[in-house]
Amino acid sequence: MTRSHLAISLLFFACGASTTAPPTTPDPAPTVPSATTVTTAASTAPTSVPANKPAPVSSVTELASRYVPLPGATGPVTVDYIVFEPRLARVWVPVGDTGSADVYDIATNTFTRVDGFKTAEREAHGKKRMAGPSSAAVGQGFVYVGNRATSEVCAVDEKTLKLGACLKLLAAPDGLAYVASVKEVWVTTPKGQSLTILDASNPHTLKPKSVIKMPGQPEGYALDEAGGVFYTNLEDKNQTLAVDLKTHTIKATWSAGCAEDGPRGVAVDSLRKIVFVACTSRVQVLDAGQNGASRCQLDTGTGVDNIEYVEGTRTLYVAAGKAAQLTLARLGDQGKLSVLATGVTAEGARNAVADANGNVYVVDSINARLLVFAAPK
Repeated sequence: MTRSHLAISLLFFACGASTTAPPTTPDPAPTVPSATTVTTAASTAPTSVPANKPAPVSSVTELASRYVPLPGATGPVTVDYIVFEPRLARVWVPVGDTGSADVYDIATNTFTRVDGFKTAEREAHGKKRMAGPSSAAVGQGFVYVGNRATSEVCAVDEKTLKLGACLKLLAAPDGLAYVASVKEVWVTTPKGQSLTILDASNPHTLKPKSVIKMPGQPEGYALDEAGGVFYTNLEDKNQTLAVDLKTHTIKATWSAGCAEDGPRGVAVDSLRKIVFVACTSRVQVLDAGQNGASRCQLDTGTGVDNIEYVEGTRTLYVAAGKAAQLTLARLGDQGKLSVLATGVTAEGARNAVADANGNVYVVDSINARLLVFAAPK
């Protein structure tokens, strides 16, 4: 059986029956060169845990993709988090090797490169790679970019795409989230076993505000601003934590259910109080309203890292880097996931984001290009 036929046949099953997780346990900048616009031509280019009763066979859309080369880059490149910017309909792709944040304009199909970020060679898991800009968060008039090479978070003007002031942290940044209600940038800093909170009340100049010590290494982030909660995982402890946005205290600690590999990304449906936790080969669905009880789990192929969820359409987006597969799944009324569509990506393509129209973007880091999947019809 071919890989594509196997994937389609297995995807006919929906998310499995729920189980119960352990109960919750409360836990006691200088100006730099201007941006460069590059026009690039576009080219054409999971299984689930068995339920007690399989869902009826339904059609699963096969998504087609095209690709857009990253400007001035030849693969492989180091790319981690990418982010969609709703106001101007752009996708931000921080690239470590080129020391740039590549900003893809969806309407014009062009990249504009924000240069000036410092880079440095680092060794991880026995391999050397270039560290540099690796994450981004969209604020009010500015986009904040985390740089692992310098342990900085830098402000980029949303309109001019000029790189502004950078703030040095005590540890290298991983994920970034902007909290509009309090004008803060929350940063996961795993090497410091902490969350670092930055004051963004003056949006072009970040200031240090506080550090929340974690009982492990935070990995991934999700913001439930309406509920006043910031979610993150502890990769080394196989746990998911709920942190109060106002008091900066840990409200709850749940088992992530990811076994020895530990959890990666996390996403949240604020209205339905559902938390999605990315394991390396599946997604766990936890009920935040029931002390983190497990609703189900969905197998999406190996190599999962960060995940994306759009609450308005109840759609979860998961890119599995080792399986080279993209999975779109919909959250049902009973807290179960059903697969809507899949697409073939590339080895190493592990973080997906969606735009306002449901189009999906994944970076093929080996070939230094952005894969673009049209929204399923």
